[in-house]
Amino acid sequence: MDPLSQIILSFLTPFATLFSKPSWKKALTLLLGTILCTGKRTVCSALRAMGLANEKGFSKYHHLLNRACWSTLQASKILFFMILPFASGPIVLLIDETLERRKGQNIKAKGFYRDAVRSSKSQVVKTSGLKWLVMAMSIKLPFISRAVALPFLSVLEPSKKSNDRDGKRHKTTLKWTIQMAHQIRRWVGRTREMILVGDGGFAVGLLALKCISLSVTLVSRLKMNAALFDFPPERAPGKKGRIPLKGRRLHNFKEMLLLPNLPWEEIMITGYNGVMKTVRFLSTTCIWGADGVIPIPIRWVLVVDPTGQMDPVPLMSTDPLMSPKQIIELFVARWGIEVTFEETREHLGVETQRQWSDKAIARCTPILMALYSLICLMGHRLNQEGAVQAESSAWYQKEDPAFSDILRIVRKIIWRENLISRKGKITPSLENISPEILNWTESIVVFLLQAA
Repeated sequence: MDPLSQIILSFLTPFATLFSKPSWKKALTLLLGTILCTGKRTVCSALRAMGLANEKGFSKYHHLLNRACWSTLQASKILFFMILPFASGPIVLLIDETLERRKGQNIKAKGFYRDAVRSSKSQVVKTSGLKWLVMAMSIKLPFISRAVALPFLSVLEPSKKSNDRDGKRHKTTLKWTIQMAHQIRRWVGRTREMILVGDGGFAVGLLALKCISLSVTLVSRLKMNAALFDFPPERAPGKKGRIPLKGRRLHNFKEMLLLPNLPWEEIMITGYNGVMKTVRFLSTTCIWGADGVIPIPIRWVLVVDPTGQMDPVPLMSTDPLMSPKQIIELFVARWGIEVTFEETREHLGVETQRQWSDKAIARCTPILMALYSLICLMGHRLNQEGAVQAESSAWYQKEDPAFSDILRIVRKIIWRENLISRKGKITPSLENISPEILNWTESIVVFLLQAA
């Protein structure tokens, strides 16, 4: 087998432990077909890409998604430990919601949500679809200048109307986030430092308290009118009564911007795409009184763009010892998950699935999100072999390879292994896949689960 093909398969075979041997052959066929095909990512499209358009037992491939017994949570655990070695320092977890636009009476978990892409400050557009809560790990690959967000855990959030109809208790995004943080902490134990980064929707007092109890640092964006308080004064000797939890109220961020002679500082940070940028900031520690919960000590950072192109951004961290530069750069890296959402839609066909079964719906989008991470990991290994190069054009010169370049070389390797090396074959049918691929799991020791 070609060495580059072995690299690609080495990232797929750990998941064989989730399936029986016949099911794994079908799963591998669908995975390779999903990578090869363009347009809609349906089971039929994947089979066509693998030359199985005339496969009479095509329904068995559908059964793999809508009725076969395998765990998406266990698959997320395997993928998590595949990404973990790339996190040399603290484990930086990015979390955000994304909307998968779907219609149809048979899609039970759908609801009507604000479409962030189509909405603006002056107009709110609501769309029917599925809401996904995605957790990704932010890592730095040597051949890409920016930090990339590799999703490993995707959770479907059924709408409240759907839960009420099914007689289930509705779980909010906050509760799902807390459950996911508990799950990751169980996987890695208490020894590794973890940082959870989210946008302003995750600046919630209850989530901050849960993160503190789990030894997880929460970094998020605050509101401009956030309630900030001084630390409580020392209690006088002999004084009775309840111990105060916070001191006097401080100026909020809107008021700070109007105050003269503030001690602004300038610092160079790593901005988007690895470009160095100068920003001005204020920072100190205080007590954050959020949502009526126990007041929380935080470090806040008010960031201002000297050029005036961006609005002031207030940030916070539940670790008062974290430096302002680290807080700013962590929040900048959060944009990587937005890039991931866009690239999975453009190149991996998220929102083009057509499954109606509840189980298939809950599995397809996490699979496509996981494929994004796997292809990026393949690109890192292929880059070490000198196989990944940025494809430029007369109107667009790229210095770093993009996800489309990695996907292109992975497709070429799969096609070369299944087409050119098979004499007399013109389509990558199931028979063209070498026996080494189908029986790969028998010679691989999956140490990832053991490490967990």
